[in-house]
Amino acid sequence: MGRYIAKRLLSLIPVLFGVSVIVFFLVRLIPGSALQMYLGTQVEATPLQMEELKRIFGEDRPVPLLYAQWLGRLFQGDFGYSLRTGRPVLPDILQRFPISLELTILALIIALAIGIPQGILASLGRNPAGDVINRMIGLLGLSLPQFWLAALMVLLFSGFKGWIPMGNYVGFFEHPLRNLQMMLLPSFAIGVGLAAVIMRYTRNSMLEVLQMDYIRTAKAKGLKYRVVILRHALKNAILPVITVAGFNTGYLLGGAIVIEEVFALPGMGRLALYAIYQRDYPVIQGIVLVIAALFVLVNLATDLVYAIVDPRIRLDDAGRSA
Repeated sequence: MGRYIAKRLLSLIPVLFGVSVIVFFLVRLIPGSALQMYLGTQVEATPLQMEELKRIFGEDRPVPLLYAQWLGRLFQGDFGYSLRTGRPVLPDILQRFPISLELTILALIIALAIGIPQGILASLGRNPAGDVINRMIGLLGLSLPQFWLAALMVLLFSGFKGWIPMGNYVGFFEHPLRNLQMMLLPSFAIGVGLAAVIMRYTRNSMLEVLQMDYIRTAKAKGLKYRVVILRHALKNAILPVITVAGFNTGYLLGGAIVIEEVFALPGMGRLALYAIYQRDYPVIQGIVLVIAALFVLVNLATDLVYAIVDPRIRLDDAGRSA
C-alpha cells in the first residue's frame, strides 16, 4: 500500500510537467498580450518606455526561455508574481483556495445526497411512473448548463436577504450558519449535474446487483427488504458510484470558475477568470497547476476508498489491484 501511494504521488511529476507545458504555451495564444491589456487603447508610450514595459512583462525574451525560467522557479516553490498586482501568485491562490474547496465539497455532498437515494428508488421498480419521473429529472439535470441554473437562482433568490453573497462573503469559521446559507445555492448549481450522473449509475448498478444469487438467498432467509437493499445490495452497488463521484470531483472544482463569478464568491475560480481577462499568465498557470495536482490526488483518494469499501480489493506493493 505504501509503495502504491508513493508511486501515485510520483506520477504527479510527469502530469504536472505536461500540464505546465500545455498551459504555458496555450495561454499565450489568447488574442491580446498582457502588455496590450495593461496599456489599453488610450495610453501612448515612448519607445524607451515600451522597451522597459516589455522587459517587465517578459515580452523581450523568447517564450521557450521564459518557460525554462518559470519552471526553474517552480522547483524552488516560487509560482512567480502577478503581472497586474505584483503580488506573489502562490499566497493569493492559497488564500482563495479554501472557498473553492468548500464549494466543491458541499456540491459533492449535495450530489451524493440526491443521486444515491433517487438511484435506489428508481432501481426498485415498484412505481413505474416514479421511475420515469426520476429518469426525466436525471436527464434534465444533465442537460441544464451550470451557469444558466446559477443565474436563474440569483434571479429567484435575490429577494431573500443574505442568500446571495454579492461581495459580502462570510467565512465558515467566522459565522458557520451564515456561510452555509450563502454557499448552498452555488453548491447546488454545481452539484445538480453530478447528482443526475450518480443517480443513473446507482440505478444501473443496483439493477445489476439485485439480480445476483446472494440477493435472492438473502430474501429467502426472510431478511427485511430494507436490510437486503441497504446492507447487501447497496454495499456492492456503491462501488462504481464511488469511482464516478471521485473522478468528477476534479470537474466540480473546475466548474466552480463560472459559478463563483455568478455568485460573486472570492474563490480560486474567480481569481482565474479575472486572470484570463487580464492575461495575467503567472496566475493562470499557477491555478491550473494546483487544479491538476488536486485532480490526481482526488483520484488517488478514490482508489484508496475503493479498496477500503471492498475488502476483496487490495493494493499490492506493485501498485496493482489484486
